[in-house]
Amino acid sequence: MGRLPVPLDAALTGPDRMVLEILEKEYAASSNVLSEASEDSDTSDVKHSKFVTPSPEDPQDREQQTIAYLKNINNPKSDEFQPSVFSSVDVPDIKNARFRSWFLDPYTRWAQKVVRVETDVIMITHLLLYISTSIPSAIYMFYNFHWWHGLLHAVMQGYYMGPYTLLMHQHIHMRGVLNKKYALIDAVFPYVLDPLMGHTWNSYFFHHVKHHHVEGNGPNDLSSTIRYQRDDIWDFLRYVGRFYVLVWFDLPRYFLRTNKKGLAFKTGVFELGTYAFIYTMFTYVNARAATFVFVLPLAFMRLALMSGNWGQHAFVDEVEPDSDFRSSITLIDVASNRYCYNDGYHTSHHLNPLRHWRDHPVAFLSQKKQYADEHALVFYNIDYMFLTISLLTKNYKFLAECLVPMGDQMKLTLEEREALLRRKTRKFTEEEIAAKWGKQYAKLK
Repeated sequence: MGRLPVPLDAALTGPDRMVLEILEKEYAASSNVLSEASEDSDTSDVKHSKFVTPSPEDPQDREQQTIAYLKNINNPKSDEFQPSVFSSVDVPDIKNARFRSWFLDPYTRWAQKVVRVETDVIMITHLLLYISTSIPSAIYMFYNFHWWHGLLHAVMQGYYMGPYTLLMHQHIHMRGVLNKKYALIDAVFPYVLDPLMGHTWNSYFFHHVKHHHVEGNGPNDLSSTIRYQRDDIWDFLRYVGRFYVLVWFDLPRYFLRTNKKGLAFKTGVFELGTYAFIYTMFTYVNARAATFVFVLPLAFMRLALMSGNWGQHAFVDEVEPDSDFRSSITLIDVASNRYCYNDGYHTSHHLNPLRHWRDHPVAFLSQKKQYADEHALVFYNIDYMFLTISLLTKNYKFLAECLVPMGDQMKLTLEEREALLRRKTRKFTEEEIAAKWGKQYAKLK
């Protein structure tokens, strides 16, 4: 005990590494205290406490310094401010002076005037990448199709889909990512890029913002996991299958049922409109090109979205399942946070859906005690897809090793952590749903 079992990934973002180092030191200190308490359990008459002079090495002091630093790198008025420009490398790690002076610095200054938030130069970088590769590739495929081109295009789009989806995640919550002067471009580009990335027009906004965050993985949430056994492959297939086949019908019906007729109409029009567009391109323009440009991305994205949501809400507390701390998780990993705009901080996002993506690590550290007190689950070195795979293969030992113990979890053995995680993947009965959320939400006979 005392150290996290797996070394920290070298490719973690700077903020993630700082967060994990603080959690690891806290775990090590707790383990030492537990060990000493066990050894001295029969010497209750001995006074063990002593005065410790605060120093820069004091854990609380170090934590406060880290919080202050993370706030500063997000603050354009601070000398420590660091915008995000690329996914694969952080700006301070770019040492080539000629590249910085000839390209990076001028590009960053220009892009900061285009984006809505000055940290978000990376969004311009990604949009320019998609516009210069995805769109020309798709257009040329309809003009002159080759199978090898179709396969390469599909691989490229598969690589782009995660970052683009989380760029759009910020877009739909903040109602745009560009400066208000570019409002028209901000409104139009999703209609061009969404179908290329496997999204139907506006469905992400309607489902995620207007539905999922309203219901919060509760029994009324169409993407809720609570009625499924989250480590069962057949329940997973039923979960994904229903979304594939019926989302076009279920979401408008939900809005009608909740007396939101305008949203029901818009959802139906945009969802069916996208299908009609793809059908037209397939039937009347070029079936082979449409398959690789639109059909395959749509099929893959639907699977990715539901697999990701399964992982995000796989562990639901049996005592307080409606708590944001206990019905979602936090991942401190490379894939989710370096390449997908801190998507791993899902609990932080549910606590405040309008929180900017760069603020999640510092918000987590600032609320660390509450996370621990609320028995929140934090994992490291694992993304949502591998977490879902680990669940479906019932590899709880690996998941327990990836758990970062906080609060009372620090006292648990590895086997006890496995049991804890296994307990939180059990599906809720309708009687339990009635007791936890109310009879109106349960499907009682």
